[in-house]
Parts: sequence; structure tokens; C-alpha cells
Amino acid sequence: VQLVESGGGMAQPGGSLRLSCTTSGFTFSTYIMSWYRQAPGKERDLVATISRNGEAANYADSVKGRFTISRDNAKNTVYLQMNSLKPEDTAVYYCNTYPRLMYWGQGTQVTVSS
Repeated sequence: VQLVESGGGMAQPGGSLRLSCTTSGFTFSTYIMSWYRQAPGKERDLVATISRNGEAANYADSVKGRFTISRDNAKNTVYLQMNSLKPEDTAVYYCNTYPRLMYWGQGTQVTVSS
């Protein structure tokens, strides 16, 4: 099983980033998928969750209306479009199943700063 996150980087407040998580080693389309994040000195938190067919999604209150989770089952990939970024979005972002069943990947660092 592999979870490989990418797309992070630096952004200014109000900016956008699109994260990708490419997976392998399991039947991606049969799992609910989620994005999580861990800010420095804090616990890892759930950010967004998407249903197996991609038709339903849920978001943490802190990102609702700004972030959009999506998936492509043909590519075994889940995405996180992040708009209107805030400094408090700074964290390492990870994807995993929901509930978490796989080992964590390396994550991708997102830094929001002016």
C-alpha cells in the first residue's frame, strides 16, 4: 500500500493550492477517502472526507466553503482544492482512508504566509 501526497508549497493568504494523493496497493474505489492535516505542535485533524463514488463530501468547519475534496477512481487519486488560504491552514497534509486504515504517507507541506 502506498499513499503519495503532492502539490504542497508556499502560498500567500488568499491564495490557492491543489493537493493530490496517488494511491496503490488497495482497491481505491471501495474506500471512503479523507484528507487530514497536522500543524506544528498539534494533533492530526480530519479536514475533508469523500464518499466512494465521489458524490458526497464532508468538511471540517474551519475549511468549509474554501476547500473542495474530489476523487478520480480511474486514477486511484484523491484531490484537495484549497482556496482562500489562511495562515492557520499551514500544516502537513496527508490523505488516508476514513476511518484511517493505512499507514501514513510522507505528507505534503503547505505554508501560508505573506
